[in-house]
Amino acid sequence: MTKISIWIKAFRLRTLPLSLSGIILGSALVLNTEHWNLSIFILSLSTTLCFQILSNLANDLGDHLKGTDNENRVGPQRAVQSGKISVKQMKTAVFIFILLSVISSLSLIYLSLFNANLTIQIIYIFLAVFAILAALFYTLGKKAYGYFGFGDVFVFVFFGLISVLGVFTLYTHFFMYQNLFPAITIGLLSVAVLNLNNMRDIQNDKLSNKKTLVVQIGLKNAKKYHFFLILTSFFSLLLYFLIFKSLVYLFVLIPFLRLFIHLKFVWKNKNEKEMDSQLKVVALNTFFLAILFILVAIIQHQSN
Repeated sequence: MTKISIWIKAFRLRTLPLSLSGIILGSALVLNTEHWNLSIFILSLSTTLCFQILSNLANDLGDHLKGTDNENRVGPQRAVQSGKISVKQMKTAVFIFILLSVISSLSLIYLSLFNANLTIQIIYIFLAVFAILAALFYTLGKKAYGYFGFGDVFVFVFFGLISVLGVFTLYTHFFMYQNLFPAITIGLLSVAVLNLNNMRDIQNDKLSNKKTLVVQIGLKNAKKYHFFLILTSFFSLLLYFLIFKSLVYLFVLIPFLRLFIHLKFVWKNKNEKEMDSQLKVVALNTFFLAILFILVAIIQHQSN
């Protein structure tokens, strides 16, 4: 395996579609308005990719330093854990992606908000800094929040609320309360991916003293929680379409057919290690949902 392929594997590309889902959906909300801007869309995607890769690299480093990535770990072997990338090299990569995240986010803020009021500009600079810190300290540091069960909250806020509502405001400079519905949907589906990951890793996390929400509430309750996440995300989007959109948007709900089958698997599963196969099911169907949303928005735009 070449060094380039090792680094690409360390980037964990399979996590990227989920991270982009909120940006795609949030951008779809402005597609039929005068606020649509392709440059903002592209910069939003690049900024999100920088944040996600930074988070992946920092998590690789943090879990290794804490001893969580060991021979008992389920799922793909991490880069530092395997010895193919040294701790020093990973620290350098983390620093590089901090710089890339800063450059991309500041470019996005300038492009989107150069004529906005100072308060909005300051809020978005704060959010960019907060996003970088959240990416770093999920597993890094003595008080890494991922080790105390706060990962679910941060994923919901960043992948859902900030991703969807934040990008909408970058385009428009204003907030619309009804956009909370699709933001909640993306946020809860993203949390569902984390919940699957934590159910898969429950035994090793217990041994490593990683107190994820799943470790705290137990596997049976985590499955009930998983049902809540998927079903609430469905009804949130359904209500949004019925109240604020035309019926053609109901096609966007198609991915939930696969997710309902997924729920049956989760409930009947007796071996938590098999949850690994379900990560891509939820992640890719969330991405598929976002793609369907923007495709329907494009069709609506062309027909008007």
